Amino acid sequence: MRELFEDAAGQPPPDPRESARASARTPLRKRFYKAASVTDAEGGFAITLDGKPIRTPSGRQVVIPARALADAVAAEWAAQGETIDPVTMPLTRIANSVVEGVIDRVELVSDDLAKYFESDLLFYRAGHPDGLVAREAAHWDPVLFWAAEALGAHFILSEGVMHVKQPDEALKAARAALPGDPWSVAALHMVTTLTGSALLALALAHGVRDAEQVWAAAHVDEDWNAEKWGVDEEAAARRAARLKDFEAAVTVLTAVKPPAAQGP
Repeated sequence: MRELFEDAAGQPPPDPRESARASARTPLRKRFYKAASVTDAEGGFAITLDGKPIRTPSGRQVVIPARALADAVAAEWAAQGETIDPVTMPLTRIANSVVEGVIDRVELVSDDLAKYFESDLLFYRAGHPDGLVAREAAHWDPVLFWAAEALGAHFILSEGVMHVKQPDEALKAARAALPGDPWSVAALHMVTTLTGSALLALALAHGVRDAEQVWAAAHVDEDWNAEKWGVDEEAAARRAARLKDFEAAVTVLTAVKPPAAQGP
């Protein structure tokens, strides 16, 4: 099963869109097991196929810290038909990425994630029309206000796409607010890649914005254009595929949160 999920060892979690494209180019392997189960393992829970634990491409056993998440990963394996399609297994892909490329290098992956704070989607605003300007502000300003007030991260906004250098103090404050466990870091890395905003990912992790709000905020401009000019069917299909990966990342983030951090 190792060759099914060839995420490069030692690399940050990959762009899920590229992972899906790469998987689509690979011939699907026939299903070789009857049952997928969850068993106790040191440090958490293992997924087994006919009693044998799944492993990453380098041979590491996949151990998942939360039972609910392990059950969800096992369900992906159980749902496969005559062939195994990695595109339909986003949780398994995240698990492999964590075990293979994040657990031993959380700080490096967090640093890679933090680079997105330098050119975050939320910094670059439309100058017109007024309706789009207002919509961006409604979705994005609350996150920026929260970052400034709660984290001490005061960012600079720009009209258009001209790059603006962000204050080092703001970048350090936002970086310090990232979680420290590998599963959360990997999930936020994926959310950031899918949305173009590390600040939206950070707001999601801290419960300032829920998943629906984050996804909507990431597509303000796209939705505005669709309302004015109509929906591009190919773009809509790509967005639907990205949404599945986004939802998987949110599932991981929610599952590994400490109970006290999960809210009422």
